[in-house]
Amino acid sequence: MQAALEQMRQRVTEAGYIADQALLTSLWLMNELRRPLLLEGDAGVGKTEVGKTLATIYDRKLIRLQCYEGLDVNTAVYEWNYQHQLLSIRRQEILHQDNISEEQLFSDAYLLKRPLLQSISEPQPAVLLIDEIDRADEEFEAYLLEVLSDFQVSIPELGTIKASSIPLVILTSNGTRELSDALRRRCLYHYIDYPDYDKELRIVLARVPDIGNRLASQIVNFVQKLREQDLRKLPGVAETLDWASALLQLKVESLGDNPDAVVATLGCLLKTREDQDAMPPEVVHRLVARAS
Repeated sequence: MQAALEQMRQRVTEAGYIADQALLTSLWLMNELRRPLLLEGDAGVGKTEVGKTLATIYDRKLIRLQCYEGLDVNTAVYEWNYQHQLLSIRRQEILHQDNISEEQLFSDAYLLKRPLLQSISEPQPAVLLIDEIDRADEEFEAYLLEVLSDFQVSIPELGTIKASSIPLVILTSNGTRELSDALRRRCLYHYIDYPDYDKELRIVLARVPDIGNRLASQIVNFVQKLREQDLRKLPGVAETLDWASALLQLKVESLGDNPDAVVATLGCLLKTREDQDAMPPEVVHRLVARAS
């Protein structure tokens, strides 16, 4: 097992993702056990990137379903291409041909496959990323549980469509509502927290390779201290990377030498007016001094 985990670590690192031992073990087990993996954590800690990384390391197609309140079967599973059906009926009428049958109208030729159906219809196993499942309604969560249990979809006009392949399934949740026990039992589970200094520094150096060690260290120090403040939305790893790229574009070599540049680019880290008002220039300058 250790050899397999080390190989997994190497492949994940080469794909640009820095993962700890617990996450690596979860990724290995989900593949071995063919179980979905539920990733929870605050926004911006890297949950979505896990799905993208899996698609990269296994060289598989990534199919993403972005959840939201009111998500329904037509968006998530399938719908009929009614426009195409109407055009076919009209064409038959113009050409004075026999009317197209109902069986022909409701065939694969007129079926629009949405992410859930598409993921089980691929000839080769795909990676299915179900993003922010906590934003979907409980009714959709129950339907999803049924699909993940049997990997088949029932369409009234066509019957039951069974999976051509079983996808690797990643579900993410920001914790905006409590998920059902049934869904949690169906999945392996891992919580992704904000990274510590060492891990975040490795992430910055891996994802922004042109940045120097000194500036990268200062950036991570500043962000780590910023997360200690009383903010509405703490900056995630994605924001750290955006900020590092912005400072690199501005040719900043040291935060201490350019505190005004930090203030000017704070919008990369703080995404609400309340949080920006809570960090006036004098407070930012003090954090810069502590981080430099």
